[in-house]
Amino acid sequence: MGAIFQSLGRTIIAGIILVLILLGIAGTYGRMGDHGYWLFFMRWLHILAGVMWIGLLWYFNFVQTPSMPKIPDEQKPAVSKVIAPEALFWFRWSALATVVTGLLLAAMVGYLGAALSLQPGARGIGIGMWLALIMAFNVWFIIWPNQKKALGIVQVEAAEKAAAAKMAGMTSRFNTMLSIPMLYCMAAQSHGGF
Repeated sequence: MGAIFQSLGRTIIAGIILVLILLGIAGTYGRMGDHGYWLFFMRWLHILAGVMWIGLLWYFNFVQTPSMPKIPDEQKPAVSKVIAPEALFWFRWSALATVVTGLLLAAMVGYLGAALSLQPGARGIGIGMWLALIMAFNVWFIIWPNQKKALGIVQVEAAEKAAAAKMAGMTSRFNTMLSIPMLYCMAAQSHGGF
């Protein structure tokens, strides 16, 4: 059992195997040809990606950024050279995966156009989608380019590095703020909150 948990890859494979076992126990395999099952499956992928994206966003804002001033200077490279670049890799790709699976799900359900145009009946999910699109844009086109400068992945002068760190930090805080109503809208549409 210990060998499973010593490798992230094996842990993920074990999680997938557990899902397959649960599908077998529940007798779900026969439903896999149904459109309804694939809607559920896309929603599940969307939630998985979204948990990683918003989890990392909140990690940066609730844990890493507030903790950095408390870390001794000689230990900060462990965060800025090792942890942050790896976390930012998963952060930006999970943002993209969340958006892609969300758009596919909306198309599969048939409300993509209605949601994006904020029509009645799809307004809540539409607002959530627009907030997520703004947040994903910020991840790829503001946070990540500025973080590359702030972390020294792209070499710039000290003043530009400081400005880039500030811009990335403020945009990340902006996304944290947007994540609260975005999550509300996503849940509210189908659970009576709108």
